[in-house]
Amino acid sequence: MSRVVLAGAAAAIAAAAGAALIGRGLPPRPVSVAIAPAARAAEAGAPIYYRDPDGKPFYSPTPKKTSDGRDYQPVPAGTDISFDDPEPSADMAPADAKPERKIKYYRNPMGLPDTSPVPKKDSMGMDYIPVYDGDDSDDGTVKLSPGKMQRTGAKSEPVTRQPISSIIRAPGTVQEDERRVSVVALRFEGFVESVANVTTGDHVHKGQVLMNVYSPALSSAAAEYLSAVNAGATGKELKGARRRLENLDTPEPAIKELERTRDISLSIPWLAPRDGEIVARNAVNGMRAGPGDVLFRIADHRLVWVVIDVAERDLSQVSVGTKVTIKPRGLGGKTFTGTVALIYPHLNAQTRTARIRVELPNPDELLRPEMYVDAEIEIGSPDPVLAVPESAVLDDGTRQQVLIDKGDGRFEPREVKLGRRGGGYVEIAEGVSEGERTVTSANFLIDAESNLKAALKGFAEASSPKSTEPAAANTGARP
Repeated sequence: MSRVVLAGAAAAIAAAAGAALIGRGLPPRPVSVAIAPAARAAEAGAPIYYRDPDGKPFYSPTPKKTSDGRDYQPVPAGTDISFDDPEPSADMAPADAKPERKIKYYRNPMGLPDTSPVPKKDSMGMDYIPVYDGDDSDDGTVKLSPGKMQRTGAKSEPVTRQPISSIIRAPGTVQEDERRVSVVALRFEGFVESVANVTTGDHVHKGQVLMNVYSPALSSAAAEYLSAVNAGATGKELKGARRRLENLDTPEPAIKELERTRDISLSIPWLAPRDGEIVARNAVNGMRAGPGDVLFRIADHRLVWVVIDVAERDLSQVSVGTKVTIKPRGLGGKTFTGTVALIYPHLNAQTRTARIRVELPNPDELLRPEMYVDAEIEIGSPDPVLAVPESAVLDDGTRQQVLIDKGDGRFEPREVKLGRRGGGYVEIAEGVSEGERTVTSANFLIDAESNLKAALKGFAEASSPKSTEPAAANTGARP
């Protein structure tokens, strides 16, 4: 049998293995076909096998055509036909090749914490995997071969500075501004002689007449003041008579009218103290009213509050001045923008939420008290911070770490402290520097490799002094 035929047979075996996997619907696995030194000495240029012209994993030891009639391409003996990088043997290595690396120990092929100083097989007959010098460096890094990096799809990105922002969504309601609510009440015993044509819901203006009031106390104070005026009193005497009217909350226009006409009216018009809507009208024609009885309640809705319930876990990210977008559910997509004016000091014990207040101008009075709204609170800082993609962080609940790409297939696990999250990125408060590259894809696989390396190294160091197994041993027994 010629040397070329031997080489062709080796290639045919590789082709058959790849075709068998493809026939079962499986992707072809990397196959290493080492050509014997004698085969490489065959006549230069003589084909040792033929391969598909489109690069598909189809091979033939003899000339062949594709289904569309094209010839398979010949592969001469000098062509590298391996699908992975096999370890070169001593007789294959060129003169300037690096010396063979020293094997430190062998590890269990299934990843179990079991090592051996000599070659051996596990209980299923699988060979232990050699670990070479340099594969388990003491600098805390883990090294992956180029083939393994390609198979795992490991990718990395540099650490950059960028703003981190996100949105907290929470429900809320529109409330009246407590500072813009007034009540109309008497400070004396009196009677409502008549009520103006105003009802609940009407908008009134400051100084508008709400009702006419009669009171003996009010008439007595008016008579005393008029007497002082008619007598030409000045100084403290006149001022004291006027102050008595003011203490009864007599409207200023009624006092001026008394000074002008010098006549005491049977009833005095009572005026609205502010612009706003009448939200309560308790005054009725002819009713008797005592001191402090609320006859009207008026609220100004040109400025309203939006009270929002924020979850306890998000409260630390909200501060006074934070921008908030308000979307009332009943206004068909209209939005309003404001800022946080107050964070209430107490939590709701039942819902574990905190209340924050946003003050919104409401000139058209579209926002009505008790209206439901959806709020979007923009949290974050406009200042750029060190940030990495969220996929780069490995978080086991007790510690967070990233994998630093050191180049040449080496990766260093590094513990970090995290800050804010938003937009698919997370702030790194401590642990990395700008420009360092972090692994963003397949980092869980690299982390598992790192943990396995650390476990095997510790096991090997603990068991190496006790190992006395002879070099010729090749059984399934454990050391």
